[in-house]
Amino acid sequence: MVRPFPWLWLLLALLLLLPNPAGRFLLDLLGGLTLTLLLLPLLAGGAAVIGWQVLKRRLRTCPSCGATSLGQPVCPACGTLFDSANSVEDSSSAAPPRRTPWGWDNRSVEIDPRNVTINVEAVDVEPKPGESTGSS
Repeated sequence: MVRPFPWLWLLLALLLLLPNPAGRFLLDLLGGLTLTLLLLPLLAGGAAVIGWQVLKRRLRTCPSCGATSLGQPVCPACGTLFDSANSVEDSSSAAPPRRTPWGWDNRSVEIDPRNVTINVEAVDVEPKPGESTGSS
């Protein structure tokens, strides 16, 4: 079987090798395509990082339930207002529990840990002399 002569490849090689405007244009085009293919992953990665930073700034985490939402004034999971959750409130003026479709929500009653005192009683683990340990 006889293969035809590759005239197209020969013509392209001559255009690249000969110093004419068409050869220069083809070399510039190939160089630009090569640079684009090599730099495209870097450009896409940079765009992804910038997009993630913009998205992360718009995300809000609910202080009551921990759900994350994107730019909504009310938490879609529990109904807590984000604006009122950011304001500092006194622990004595806690909101009453809310009724939700799943029952009563007691998470709206928050206690400020800075105003709470924890009492701890020390208990000896070792028995005192003269007491029985219970195992004989």
